[in-house]
Amino acid sequence: MTSPGSVPSEAAQRAAAESSRRVRVLLVDDQPFIGEAVRRTLAADADIELKYCSDPTKAIEVAAEFHPTVILQDLVMPDVDGLTMLRFYRANPGTRDIPVIVLSTKEEPKVKAEAFTLGASDYLVKLPDPIELTARIRHHSRGYIAQIERNEAYAALKKSEERLAEELSQAAKYVISLLPERLTGAITTDWQFVPSVELGGDAFGYHWIDPDHLAIYLLDVCGHGVQAALLSISAINVLRNQTLPATDFRSPGQVLAGLNRVFQMDRHNDMYFTIWYGVYDQRTRRLTYASGGHPCAVLMAGPAQETAEPQVLSQTGTIIGLFPDANFSEQTNELPPSSRLYVFSDGIYEITRADGTILTYEEFVRILGDAKGNGRPVLEHAIDAVRAVRGGDQFEDDVSIVEFAL
Repeated sequence: MTSPGSVPSEAAQRAAAESSRRVRVLLVDDQPFIGEAVRRTLAADADIELKYCSDPTKAIEVAAEFHPTVILQDLVMPDVDGLTMLRFYRANPGTRDIPVIVLSTKEEPKVKAEAFTLGASDYLVKLPDPIELTARIRHHSRGYIAQIERNEAYAALKKSEERLAEELSQAAKYVISLLPERLTGAITTDWQFVPSVELGGDAFGYHWIDPDHLAIYLLDVCGHGVQAALLSISAINVLRNQTLPATDFRSPGQVLAGLNRVFQMDRHNDMYFTIWYGVYDQRTRRLTYASGGHPCAVLMAGPAQETAEPQVLSQTGTIIGLFPDANFSEQTNELPPSSRLYVFSDGIYEITRADGTILTYEEFVRILGDAKGNGRPVLEHAIDAVRAVRGGDQFEDDVSIVEFAL
């Protein structure tokens, strides 16, 4: 005798998990009078369906069509014994997890032990009391049905997670596609963007408002996921296309006030964002900037990059979206030659160490300062240093940092 073909367990479980979750009993016994006795025992239970199979060589084939929630397996049969059938059930993907109750005329501990070793779920000396048989059938069927439901829930969750991961991946690709090209020439730029697993709401950009004024902006939306990314993209497009009404985009205070009016959190699913917005006038070398609750930018200024010291451009302001009538002040600094400006999100320094402490803003500023004169690009040095603090490549939040050589 050859082992019957395998049946995909996933298909078997889908068929068994009907909305009604009926109890289905497959009886495999070569004696028809046993089949009739079990039929009469279960006849009063309308929710229990019985299928009788007198030929053990067809048992797995019948199981594939019937999808039982429990199998009653006779131990002694002429063609193939019940212990061999147990081996087949447990080797077949379609019947591997179905509870099997062995029915036997033998009350022998050694036989029972072997049956349980081979995967039997229960062992009854036939024919047992009808009440006991029905109770055991229901008990094992409930356990199997519960297992099917758990597997369905897990599969649905896994599918949902895969779908979400794909959505986040596509959203991250779209956000990256909107990031600006690096500038070359009198003003050069460099940037690093490392999206978190869940994708935060970081976005940044820069563009020439006119031949003399360069707009610089970086924002960070609260929360994670596609919704945060979409809001950041919307805000970036407003800035890039200069679509705020009655706004001089060379005035950071006006720009932030305009954003605050448009992006009130009660109109955007209670989401808000922080932003740093600056305008650099290359004729006068003046940088005018304002902040909407965003981390302060850092200026590295000095006669040479090797001797430059970090200077925090302190500026405070209200988070965008909280108060509709908020005003935003702006500040102007005249930049020395060979200045370098760093604008970044808090994801680059709010890093949790192994001991549970968090890297501070001041510590990150020192990391930027330590990069001078080491022969490596500053942003590369900063990202590697922060990763060393975290102890891994993945960040808890989006990481964005932009360098402007002015």
